Amino acid sequence: GSNTEGQPESPEPQPLISTLDDPLALSPTKSSSHISSNLSGHLAQAMERLKRSKVRYYADKLAVDAEPGLTNAQLMLTNHDLKPVEPERRQWGPWNFVGFWIADSFNINTWMISSSMISGPKGISWWQSWLCVWIGYSIAACFICLTGRIGATYHISFPVVTRASFGIWGSLWPVFNRAAMACIWYGVQSWIGGECVTLMLRSIWSSYKDLPNSLSASSGTNTRDYLSFFLFWFFSLPAIWFPVHKIRHLFTVKAYFVPAAGLTFFIWAIVRAHGIGPIVKQGGKASGNDLGWAMVQGIMSSIANFATLIVNDPDFARFARKPKDALWSQLLTIPIGFAVTSFIGIIVSSSSAVIFGGDPIWNPLDLLGMFLDKANHGERFGVFIISAAFALAQLGTNIAANSVSAGTDMTALLPRYLNIRRGGYICAAVGLAMCPWNLLSSSNNFTTYLSAYSVFLSSIAGVIICDYYFVRKGYLQIRDLYSARPSSPYYYSFGFSWRGYTAYICGILINIVGFVGAIGKKVPKGATYLYNLNFFCGFIVASGSYYLLCRFFPVAATSSRWMEVGDEVRNPSVAYDADEGQEIADKVAEVSPERMKGDGDEEMGVRRDKKFGIF
Repeated sequence: GSNTEGQPESPEPQPLISTLDDPLALSPTKSSSHISSNLSGHLAQAMERLKRSKVRYYADKLAVDAEPGLTNAQLMLTNHDLKPVEPERRQWGPWNFVGFWIADSFNINTWMISSSMISGPKGISWWQSWLCVWIGYSIAACFICLTGRIGATYHISFPVVTRASFGIWGSLWPVFNRAAMACIWYGVQSWIGGECVTLMLRSIWSSYKDLPNSLSASSGTNTRDYLSFFLFWFFSLPAIWFPVHKIRHLFTVKAYFVPAAGLTFFIWAIVRAHGIGPIVKQGGKASGNDLGWAMVQGIMSSIANFATLIVNDPDFARFARKPKDALWSQLLTIPIGFAVTSFIGIIVSSSSAVIFGGDPIWNPLDLLGMFLDKANHGERFGVFIISAAFALAQLGTNIAANSVSAGTDMTALLPRYLNIRRGGYICAAVGLAMCPWNLLSSSNNFTTYLSAYSVFLSSIAGVIICDYYFVRKGYLQIRDLYSARPSSPYYYSFGFSWRGYTAYICGILINIVGFVGAIGKKVPKGATYLYNLNFFCGFIVASGSYYLLCRFFPVAATSSRWMEVGDEVRNPSVAYDADEGQEIADKVAEVSPERMKGDGDEEMGVRRDKKFGIF
């Protein structure tokens, strides 16, 4: 209402927040710069409060050690486990690689690799299957040495190697791809290791075979098998704790103990059968064209069994003292070790047909289980030792092919908070939670998916090998592999290399129809034949596509002649500041007259810096 005469007018209500504090309350006549400065002030205050919050406190506690002076972008690219291995940790000599591959060759998959070649209506003879193993693993050893040399020369892991060809951020997809597969395989291999534990416990307590089941039928497993699986999983955890450069001792122990147990199993089976059984006497069932394709499939099966390790090898080879240590030791040991294990598997399985009658028993764990029936104390002790050897073999395979791989990859996915150790334990947790027994059930084709899917790693290997050996001719600028600046030669377009991804997709497309056929769908026969050469097709198409793209659309930081500069890598700092470019330019010295061709015909020299190493 209106005011009465003589009474003071009511004051206007005051705002709760002053316009000086609330930029939204400013008059429209206020300048936009004033509004912006107030917003910035509020944002700075909010960030300061966040820094003082408990969330930030615990986040800092969880963060892994990193080099001082790194930007936020660099903290997403590097930590101690991702940096080039310094000389003090380069402790793998040639004999360590020999022991590593002898240990890795003796596993259940290698033992049974000839079974699919020999058995079946169009099987081949034992010596033909063994020849396929020799050829397949010899080819795989060549690929291993090609990728391993990159790690052994520059002492960098697979996630960092992929940055050169896929881009700083583009490398995350191949890395995530392999990490996911490693976690799945960790669970599958742990389940197989649990079967070894079951045999060990049955050797001690025969009643363990009939352990009462308290799990429901819907669980897909029983108490005995789950308990064995959990025991293997649990006792594998300490092996993940040790750093990679020290875990070589595990493979040294395995290289002595496991083959000795396998040789004992070999002799025991022959003695019980009073001979080597019928397999070595029977001829092959395939002939002509069928024989040729059967041998091709056997060779490709051996290579596909190594697909993960082909891209994985830099994770171990980077700890080599020098590149030569990771060359001949791997090139010779791989085919010899895997061929010997395969031969033992063939003879033992052949002997089983005489001992128990019927068809040969290809799974050594099934055969050991039959040995336990009506066994005396000495035989039970023998089964225990051999089962323990197989359990150790599964542990070594899980560490080499899965936990270290997944740990290294997860380190690259979140380097601010993950290292190889933490990533390895996450891999183990995923392997436990995924209920691998459901994937291995007879009604599930998931193992077919896994086996076929691993072949697509050939596209990644094709791009990496072509980039290093044919495009860059061995030359890498190490510091730029840890740089998120657009000026980095590995930044490409927003951190992604369209050349690498185009070649990668081309390598997949050549196999995609055959892959669909491998998982049970009907496809043209031509696609099936093409898929029989799956690894070669993916590798050749991906590498060829990448080479042509780089010829027509050149990339930066390449050399016109072969030039590996890994000797310059000591303990490089990867931190940079705002004025780094001019400071470094004042320090570096020219070490080669060769000129580097980049995008847009930009030329750059090959330089080094004594403080930082190659950059």
